[in-house]
Amino acid sequence: MSFDPWFWPVFFESLYETLYMVGAGLIISIIIGVPIGIILVVTKEDGILENKIVFNVLNVVINIFRSIPFIILIVAVMPFTRFVVGTSIGTTAAIVPLVLYTAFYIGRLVENSLLEVDSGTIELAGSMGATPWQTIWKFLLPEALSSLVLAMTIATIGLIGASAMAGAVGAGGIGNLAITYGYNQYKEDIMLVTVITLIIMVQLVQSIGNYLAKKIRRN
Repeated sequence: MSFDPWFWPVFFESLYETLYMVGAGLIISIIIGVPIGIILVVTKEDGILENKIVFNVLNVVINIFRSIPFIILIVAVMPFTRFVVGTSIGTTAAIVPLVLYTAFYIGRLVENSLLEVDSGTIELAGSMGATPWQTIWKFLLPEALSSLVLAMTIATIGLIGASAMAGAVGAGGIGNLAITYGYNQYKEDIMLVTVITLIIMVQLVQSIGNYLAKKIRRN
């Protein structure tokens, strides 16, 4: 394959934009999503801080955001995006819908990971006089750490895919490169490079996640 001189500078700029969207989006989503998942677990029925109102409201909100396809979510939250960052287009603007899409997904993944922890661990914490915060921080999260790493791996891969879709609405990144130059201009070689790049990114993330989770389980 041979490419025009302009291609590689544009490609690396698009790759940077994708990494920027995924990196910033993931950090913010984790900051929001992990507490959401913890709150779901501790406020559920028979949870250590049972609160049916909080649980039910949060559960409905998560289901609403998870039921909206990302490409529709981008358009639906444009007014909110414009309010937050001053514009509804561009790489930075794409982070807003990416966070809304991923944070609640992470919340559900964290909930599932924490629910896998043996109930005996919670009972042990209670018998030792641990406060709810100590139970969460010193018992629940450490026991679920390996599963949480795999959950973040899944969320990161989903975020990579969503960032590529964001390119369809002018967000930049690898997805925008594929649409603008690959699809619209019928350049199959560019499409192939973008697809291979996304595959490599996903494989790297999955491999790193598997390695870390395995190492945590051994320790």
